[in-house]
Amino acid sequence: MRKIDWIELPLLQAFAAEGTTAHRLCTAHDGWVERFGSDILISFKTVETREHLRADALLWAETAGFSISRIFGRYLPKQNAEREAPILLWGDDGAEPRGVALECGLRYGIDFSAGYSVGLFVDQRENRRYLRRASPTRLLNCFAYTCAFSIAAATAGGTSVNVDLSRKSLQRGRENFQLNDLPTADHQFVTDDVLEVLPRLARRGEKFDGIVLDPPTFSRSHRGKAFQIEADFERLLLLALEVAHRPARILLSTNCRQMNERMLEVMARFCLKTTRAAGRLHREPSPTDFPPGAAASTLWLLLS
Repeated sequence: MRKIDWIELPLLQAFAAEGTTAHRLCTAHDGWVERFGSDILISFKTVETREHLRADALLWAETAGFSISRIFGRYLPKQNAEREAPILLWGDDGAEPRGVALECGLRYGIDFSAGYSVGLFVDQRENRRYLRRASPTRLLNCFAYTCAFSIAAATAGGTSVNVDLSRKSLQRGRENFQLNDLPTADHQFVTDDVLEVLPRLARRGEKFDGIVLDPPTFSRSHRGKAFQIEADFERLLLLALEVAHRPARILLSTNCRQMNERMLEVMARFCLKTTRAAGRLHREPSPTDFPPGAAASTLWLLLS
């Protein structure tokens, strides 16, 4: 197996200085390693990769002076339906599977037993930092998951509407508000299909100056309706533009490897032309702990 470059000490120290304990540690050809507090998660495609990364992680930790509590492993299947929760590879098997990780001083709950994803997508850190600086007054967080973007907006004084199919995920979002001593009175948590919620919001005349569109590659609602990102992202953006204030910031993001940033740009420009809206495109720097092309494809659409 080819040599793997692990995070260097200056970057690790920079994360510590800003209050970040959730980030990528290394990226291999068929897997990667991420840190969540003192726990480590290995995502892998083969057992050989898993074992190589586990051994490397222990050696790296010793060299870096980093104390690992536990190492979890998560298999990367070809089909979403085959996704399973991480399993413990090393450490105390009697310890609580939940914990807390920091990102830019904000606290996020992590749960290695809740499902395939543990509660925080670390490749969105720069976009959350940007949103926090932008300080939207009212954020629409579509496919909100555990509401990490809403925490960033709320810290800057904004309110939010969080929409997700999973009631459990939104409950974890509420818990993230509590972890950061943020009241939820001015924040809504809607368990429903985003594509059905957006037209309702438009009919009520509701407007948002911040919108997050980071949909899954594929999902199916409780009523059996399927969402396929390659077919439905354009419709999703057109619906979002109907509830976008002027000015507004809209995040377009995807982990679908068939949709790169160039495709997001083409889609965004087409939707602007279709709706006769004025705007420009903005890209935040790639996360420093990710090699080129390893993080989600993202683009900000800035409406004027």
